[in-house]
Amino acid sequence: MTAEDKAMLDKINAYADKVLGDIDPQKTRVSFQLQKLQPIMEEIAKEKGVEMEEIFIKYMDLASEAAVETERKFQSTVGNMTKYGDIDTF
Repeated sequence: MTAEDKAMLDKINAYADKVLGDIDPQKTRVSFQLQKLQPIMEEIAKEKGVEMEEIFIKYMDLASEAAVETERKFQSTVGNMTKYGDIDTF
């Protein structure tokens, strides 16, 4: 992920934190969530001179990439904790 990609993802995520607040994403329709994010995606699209759909696709790709990286780090940490005896294994 480039620095520019990370900046865009961070900007959208910060906006999402504001407009989506404490909703449960598992219980809230994706279409509702995306509708709430549309203004920031339109703003970024305008800044970059591209269609909003391109920003949406890029955001989905970046969010997936970030989730995979977070899970990888988590698994690595848990693996290290187990390896060094910090966690009892069953």
